[in-house]
Amino acid sequence: MTGSALSLAFSPILPMALLAVLAVAALVPALLAVQRQARGGWARLLFAALALGALANPSLVSEEREPLPNVVLLMTDRSASQGIDERPDQTGEVEGYLQAQFDRFENLEIRRVPFGGEGELRREGSNISTPLRRALAEIPDGQLAGILLVSDGRIHDLTEEVASMTPDAPLHLLLTGRPDEGDRRLTVTQAPSYGLIGKPLSLTLRIDDLGAGAVPDGLEGQARITLRQPGKEEKTLLVPIGEETEISFELDRRGRSVLDLEVEPGPQELSLVNNRAAIEVQGVRERLRVLLVSGEPHSGERAWRNLLKSDPSIDLVHFTILRPPEKQDGTPIRELSLIAFPTRELFEVKLEEFDLIIFDRYRRRGVLPQLYLANVARFIQNGGALLEAAGPAFASPLSLYRTPLGQILPGEPSGRVIEQPYKPEVTEVGQRHPVTAGLDGGGETPNWGRWFRQIDIAARKGEVLMTGASGKPLLVLDRVGEGRVAQLASDHLWLWARGFDGGGPQAELTRRIAHWLMKEPELEEEDLRAEVDGEELRIERRSLSPGEREITVTQPNGETVSFSVAPDDLGRMRASLPVTQTGLYRVTDGEMTALATAGALNPLEYQDLRSTPDILAPWVQATGGAAARLSEARWPDLRMVQPERDRAGENWFGLVDRKAYRVTGVTRTPLLPGLALLLLTLGVLVIGWRREGA
Repeated sequence: MTGSALSLAFSPILPMALLAVLAVAALVPALLAVQRQARGGWARLLFAALALGALANPSLVSEEREPLPNVVLLMTDRSASQGIDERPDQTGEVEGYLQAQFDRFENLEIRRVPFGGEGELRREGSNISTPLRRALAEIPDGQLAGILLVSDGRIHDLTEEVASMTPDAPLHLLLTGRPDEGDRRLTVTQAPSYGLIGKPLSLTLRIDDLGAGAVPDGLEGQARITLRQPGKEEKTLLVPIGEETEISFELDRRGRSVLDLEVEPGPQELSLVNNRAAIEVQGVRERLRVLLVSGEPHSGERAWRNLLKSDPSIDLVHFTILRPPEKQDGTPIRELSLIAFPTRELFEVKLEEFDLIIFDRYRRRGVLPQLYLANVARFIQNGGALLEAAGPAFASPLSLYRTPLGQILPGEPSGRVIEQPYKPEVTEVGQRHPVTAGLDGGGETPNWGRWFRQIDIAARKGEVLMTGASGKPLLVLDRVGEGRVAQLASDHLWLWARGFDGGGPQAELTRRIAHWLMKEPELEEEDLRAEVDGEELRIERRSLSPGEREITVTQPNGETVSFSVAPDDLGRMRASLPVTQTGLYRVTDGEMTALATAGALNPLEYQDLRSTPDILAPWVQATGGAAARLSEARWPDLRMVQPERDRAGENWFGLVDRKAYRVTGVTRTPLLPGLALLLLTLGVLVIGWRREGA
């Protein structure tokens, strides 16, 4: 609907300064003449006025105006806290109610601006500043009638700058939630970012019952905390409520570890999502201490030593038995430059200080008594690691297999030494095992160099990853108690290091074996991993067993998603899911569990889920708006008000009627046409002349 408006406009023929001078020069004498009642005074005044009016060139302007709508911003909070309890239903119902209110007004435009949803994934909390700034920039000046905000009141970026963005328009808050809400919250107040493996670490946490009533009987002021750590059993503790409590833990693996903490539900709960917290700690191995015992000098001994010494994270203690006890050649002790093998110190006093023990072509010569070898076996079963590189002696009566170590070695010697050229090959299981999968030059027909000796063993237990001559087991890995054992049935690995016949991945294979023995996460054959990459949750399940797995993902808000994943040729099962929430994701296949975090580990959004009008109250009051809780029986009506009137009252919200318009056409009509003005001026001049000459 269009309208019109009239106005008076002037287009002076002369500059305004000159016109003002002429007005003074003409009107002052004329006014004096009228005051003195001189003949022709009124004629002179009228003549001066007509002449000045002609020079001012007045015209009547008629504008065609098109009314512009009043714009209302409807901002709806879509953050995670809006998805709990009755708030989703309240939000949907009030949106329908407001639409019915909007339909009562003709000249009203509604602009809907959601905030705090998927687009806010990488931010902490419910942030309104950016969407509000964008929305206001798109509204022309003088059209904003008001802002209606549907939220639980938990806005986390409200500053004076944000509050000053709103022009002269009311902000009305439609508050979701209930006034009597209570919730239990778990907060990690202090936690380490890294720690040494096997060393005690601690974190500090606090449990708060926000607005809650009495705690359960028998647990006055206390709550149970569950600590979940990858690869370890759950740990349950009883801690006080409302006080900071220190909890100790240890890391058992290098790299990233996510610890999941969960407190039992409180007497009142809005959501269990903030009953959980997570911390991410980087495990650092202080140094890897390796004991290498070479039973006799041989060509591969230097290859082992060079390989282990090249790694700066390894402390190597190497002994080679050059003079066995049975060697009696009469040389005086004072003339011997060899040191005695510190058997008691290494294998009894300081045995627990080593991480990995390597026996390289060792044979029983009475250097190590059976008691010390039994100590080594117990050390492995209690969590240590052993690598046995067999030489010809392993197939003889002097074999290590005929000692207490035989109980933990996976391969049993047949007594035969195979002397023939062969190329090591990776087995079907080895193609899926991370120690041997994807080795350079591997595959169905490896292009590695040849070896020429192998000890014939039968794998009683463990996994055979590589075979040699006639398909006999060459590399066997096994778990013994809490420890691990690797057995290499050949002493010709050094040929790859020398590049013989093209060589092979000696350094990489040895590194992988050592890291598997040290329980490095990236080399676990049975492993489940989850990692947030951009906007996706990437899941990888690695297993030696074929077949599909059922994966269940628990999202930060407690909802679960389940699906099946099939393995590829290397035994890896991969899947991905879109990430739409910040917080902790828990992934499990029923046997293993992995944790991944998106955004902040403990999002600000979940720290206090209770709805409140207090945060927005100063902003609402400053704009003349009001707040109403949607849990109340009656919701406020909307009214159009004039800019100078009150903008809110009992059970009503006001929207300012801006009466904005757009000019679509202009018509100018001169008030004094030229010919008529000339005749009128001459007539007045003649009258005045006659009057003065009478």
